[in-house]
Amino acid sequence: MKELKQRIHENGINYVLAGDYYIPAVKPPEEERPIGKWGRMHRAYLEDTNPLLLNHLILTGRIFTYLADLNEQAQYRYQRIVRQMMEAEGVTEDMKRRSQMEWVRAMNSIASRAEEIVKAEMIYA
Repeated sequence: MKELKQRIHENGINYVLAGDYYIPAVKPPEEERPIGKWGRMHRAYLEDTNPLLLNHLILTGRIFTYLADLNEQAQYRYQRIVRQMMEAEGVTEDMKRRSQMEWVRAMNSIASRAEEIVKAEMIYA
């Protein structure tokens, strides 16, 4: 019987011998950026719709960078949409002082719509 090597490199991925099988030698990156809400949502979406891409990102060690970048971009886009909607609808700090319930109602509406836009444009695309 042929002696198996302890480590091999195939298709750009390092493998380690474990018993009679080779398993990918994958370690998470050193960075500390959070994946966040948007990154977790996109990962769940990839699990359901594109598991091949998700597995590729995991095996190449780029999943955390990919999701952290997407989270930062989605958060920036969300904040920008909220600011634009607040200006367009006249939701101001003065309104907050005059009628807190009306301001809360308007902000909840804006936040909900902005979240749906970001989901459609970035998370589920």
